[in-house]
Amino acid sequence: MNEQALARPSNPAMAVDTSSIVGWGVDANPQNDPTYPYRDRSGDNHSGEWERPTQQEPSVELLKSVEHKWLPAVFGTSSPPSGISGSMRRLAFRWSESNWAHWLLLIGADRVNMVEGLVSDLAHGRIPNVPKEMGVPAEWRHNKTGLVKKLTVASAIVGGGVALVAARRRKRDRTS
Repeated sequence: MNEQALARPSNPAMAVDTSSIVGWGVDANPQNDPTYPYRDRSGDNHSGEWERPTQQEPSVELLKSVEHKWLPAVFGTSSPPSGISGSMRRLAFRWSESNWAHWLLLIGADRVNMVEGLVSDLAHGRIPNVPKEMGVPAEWRHNKTGLVKKLTVASAIVGGGVALVAARRRKRDRTS
């Protein structure tokens, strides 16, 4: 659809008088561009030429994509790779970002890192409040129906799994 078709209402009787809309056409005059102060706040001339910022020196191990030669000028160092999840991340960064193994390993490393965090909490004598960390109280306040559905589905899956294991045990006990 072209711009004229979008601007022209299909029913002329339903046309809106834009002069009655407060603020309509505020950016029509380039001399009165309301975004100008925001765009020009850096003092940059927008020529496309810039000086690379001073490179931050890494103080921890960083994982870098094989697609990039350099690290970005600034990066976070709060969570260096460690443990089994760190090994999985190191392995993932051997592949290109276009390889599915790269992303599957990173997703798996996130899950392993969550378990490592739980083990670490327990080792330090802290008992994690898993329902609160999963947002159950907030979901109860704001989405009771959704939470009840999730709990129902989870209960059905766990119940089905327990029933399946019990049935296999009964079958194994009868054959022995």
